[in-house]
Amino acid sequence: MIAGIGVDVVDLARFERSVARTPALVPRLFAESERGLPPRSLAARFAAKEALIKALGGSSGVRWHDMEVVRDEGGDPSFRLHGGMLDLMRARGIDSVHLSMSHDGPVACAFVVTERTGR
Repeated sequence: MIAGIGVDVVDLARFERSVARTPALVPRLFAESERGLPPRSLAARFAAKEALIKALGGSSGVRWHDMEVVRDEGGDPSFRLHGGMLDLMRARGIDSVHLSMSHDGPVACAFVVTERTGR
């Protein structure tokens, strides 16, 4: 059963200006495995994290590093969840997360669906 849906878009130029103005944002927002990617990929990952928070209806007790966007063997994006995010999902009975990300032209976007599958 679908538990939540979240979507987020990021203006690439604004994101790049923010990172250039405040370089400390990258280590604050992204896990070590995510750093070093092109700005459009970081923007899509930021959108993914925001979309997950929206799908859950909030992020109390969660840190940015608790949500790490990874690619599976086929190249599809997914989340590796840690700490507070994992605790929050368990507390809400969510056991599955689906993620889609894209960037084109001036925007990056992400779409997240959370589920309670009963597994």
